Amino acid sequence: MSDTCNHDCSSCSSKCEKQSLLEPQNKNSNIKAVIAVVSGKGGVGKSSVSALLASYFNKHGKKVALLDADITGPSIPKAFGIVGNAVGDESGVYPAETSEGIKIMSLNLLMEDVTAPVVWRGPVIASCVKQFWTDVNWGDVDVMICDCPPGTGDVPLTVFQSIPVKGVVVVTSPQDLVGMIVEKAVNMAEMMNVPVLGLVENLAYFTCPDCGKDHYIFGKSKIEETAKRFGIDNTVSLPIDPTLAALCDQGKVELASTERIAAFAEKLDKEIL
Repeated sequence: MSDTCNHDCSSCSSKCEKQSLLEPQNKNSNIKAVIAVVSGKGGVGKSSVSALLASYFNKHGKKVALLDADITGPSIPKAFGIVGNAVGDESGVYPAETSEGIKIMSLNLLMEDVTAPVVWRGPVIASCVKQFWTDVNWGDVDVMICDCPPGTGDVPLTVFQSIPVKGVVVVTSPQDLVGMIVEKAVNMAEMMNVPVLGLVENLAYFTCPDCGKDHYIFGKSKIEETAKRFGIDNTVSLPIDPTLAALCDQGKVELASTERIAAFAEKLDKEIL
């Protein structure tokens, strides 16, 4: 493989032999399916969507794990109210469990001071993500949600190459600029030969608590035309939800309603589980 490889074999004239970069699961793990949740930019609610999907599958009888791959900005433990450090032995590290039984691993569970900044270079961050896959005793898991950091950098690339991802869910917001950002995320998935399973338009509208009317603060939704453009047939628009935000801040995201994301998650279930 060339040092200048861009990982897009379709545009490559080199005669190099393809090699799998997939890392083996931990010997005490049996993970059936992995869904990566990605976004082209930050601030669109990717982690809250990851939490909602994990909660939905857990409530519907699946054994669920949530891998927090956002190494420099981990937020999953706080949303689920998990404090303290993960423990381990010679066989590996054991994930933390939420009150409802979702297994979680995050860098915050391995740090003495969760407020300390993670000032690491890309290769170290990528190695940490790999170790979450290879060195954690996940046990039996029906579906793992992998909450990736925003963008198309080292960590999403590491996840796609090192973990057998069944597909990705792209999270976006309604602004016109994000259309271009969505295209970058979709194109990266295609370059890695990972199917796009669905498109989530988060922060799409706000429902007035007094009159019950929906207000499209960031403009009219474009999710259907965007999904059609990329051939994505599983979509959902989620509102600005102060209740969900408050539950995340309180570490009680598992109490949030998953009704709005139910039909979307059911399609994921039928497609890959």
